[in-house]
Amino acid sequence: MAGTMRVPRTRGALSGILLILLGLWGALLPLVGPYFHYGFAPDDTWVYNTDRLQLSIAPGAAAALGGLILLFSANRVVGMFGGWLAALAGAWFAVGPILATLWNVPGVGAPLGTGEGRHIAEQLAGFTGLGVVIVFLAALALGRFAVVGVRERRPDEPEPEPEPPGSNTTQPLVYGRYARENQPGQGPPPTGDQHVAGDTRWER
Repeated sequence: MAGTMRVPRTRGALSGILLILLGLWGALLPLVGPYFHYGFAPDDTWVYNTDRLQLSIAPGAAAALGGLILLFSANRVVGMFGGWLAALAGAWFAVGPILATLWNVPGVGAPLGTGEGRHIAEQLAGFTGLGVVIVFLAALALGRFAVVGVRERRPDEPEPEPEPPGSNTTQPLVYGRYARENQPGQGPPPTGDQHVAGDTRWER
């Protein structure tokens, strides 16, 4: 059982790297996006408020932390914890701005773009689409950590015991129409028409 808890460190490497990058993107977009006039109002860089902490910075940090755990974890339970942490962060990215209206939180601000297409792109890149991609990568990592590979099971399998010297485990070949085991006290002694080899008697 203990052997199946260990996994190769490369098991969640790709998902971990992508989750770290996406988490940093989601956390920093409202803060550095105004440099490129991309993100959410106000159009000033490094503006911090509680709404941005709850809807962008906190889930972004959680997704990056989950990816970091996946990247370096060699334990199945720890890796799955990192995957679930990232999945919850992605789900909050996707539904957080909608649920935030229930406690009268205005959100991180209106998109900075001037066109409708730009508004949609900023909303997808900062919240909904970003959250869906994070959930997908986290689910992919969870599936990989849930599978027990052959290399993880092999150390737990008992090694076959060596056979004692002189033991014959192969089955004798049967020649002729009849074959009979030469059990002690059974059958007549061998005659000229019978051949005995080892413990097996073949009759012609």
